[in-house]
Amino acid sequence: MIARMAENEVLELLSTFPVVGLVGPRQVGKTTLAHQVTGRMNREVVYLDLELPEDIAKLQQPALYLKEHTDKCVVLDEIQRMPELFPVLRSLIDQNRIPGRFIILGSATPNLLINSSESFAGRIAYKELMPLSLSEINHTTTLEKHWLQGGFPDSLLAANSQASFRWRRNFIQTYLEKDLPLLGLQTNLNRLREFVTMLASAQAQLWKAEAFARALGVTAPVIKRYLHYLENAFLVEVLQPYYVNIKKRLVKSPKVYIRDTGLLHTLLRIETFEELQNQVAIGQSWETYVISQVKCQLPDNWSMYFYRTHEGAEADLVLVKGTQPAACLEIKYSNAPMVSKGLHHVIADLKTDKNFIITPSSEKYPVAQKIQVVNIQDFLSILNGWK
Repeated sequence: MIARMAENEVLELLSTFPVVGLVGPRQVGKTTLAHQVTGRMNREVVYLDLELPEDIAKLQQPALYLKEHTDKCVVLDEIQRMPELFPVLRSLIDQNRIPGRFIILGSATPNLLINSSESFAGRIAYKELMPLSLSEINHTTTLEKHWLQGGFPDSLLAANSQASFRWRRNFIQTYLEKDLPLLGLQTNLNRLREFVTMLASAQAQLWKAEAFARALGVTAPVIKRYLHYLENAFLVEVLQPYYVNIKKRLVKSPKVYIRDTGLLHTLLRIETFEELQNQVAIGQSWETYVISQVKCQLPDNWSMYFYRTHEGAEADLVLVKGTQPAACLEIKYSNAPMVSKGLHHVIADLKTDKNFIITPSSEKYPVAQKIQVVNIQDFLSILNGWK
């Protein structure tokens, strides 16, 4: 079993908050992590899967059932299926406010778990569980396989590449046909499929809702609604531009990414690493992979953006600590990258001292003043030291 970096943090949160919300896409490992965490608690655990009829039946009178387990930690899996539980849980917590009473697992952000944000204000801490990261898999598989198949455990650990591709194809189908409608997105399924495929083809490009709307024959608000649900279901990353207090003509549209490269490659019908190597989109795929790995290890008080001016200055990632830009990253699928003139302009604009060009496997070396070339694994080690 692969150890998750989030495990100790979740345990720490359970020692402080009455409720810990573990959120992330389906099949990312939330249930497994909950079992790992509760196995280390000095308390009896009750686990309820709200997709199982027998567990749902236990909660016909939820207050009565849960009061019988006041001294236990109750895990409620797929909480979005029973939003009516939130006010009951709030009442029970207020009657007996002790840390670690409930762990709720949900396949949507708090923005879609509206009831939880209303009912548990001040009572809950959320932790997002992402797909397995490069740092977590360590030496159990190769970077190339992880990049190709993505970080969902059932995809990465599949018996072979064909089984992995088949799992991801079925995952996407289930998410579009069942999970997104359950979260509230009621729409034409064929149009939604076409939208997601178009997103993959436009990976890492600036978001233009009107262009998608014209292509699909719908209005821009419909397209924005699609993106809202995909983002809040953890399928899509919307990377915002950095433009605070910068007196430049800046690009202010976000960039949109399919978050997991395994899902991206499935949507692009890329089954093998050899096929990926021959794709024009390999640069965008590598950019996505690096961004997802950085996000997995980014300290809590840091955030990430991109930076682009209309004059051509550009950085793929700007890492911001608090409100201060701390590092600029350019992502290159090359082990002998050249420094772009645009990156020098970004560094001058943002005045960052830590600047990197991220490559697949090059050695670490300075390539220009205040700029280092470094491979992704070494950069993640550097990033871990910034915590």
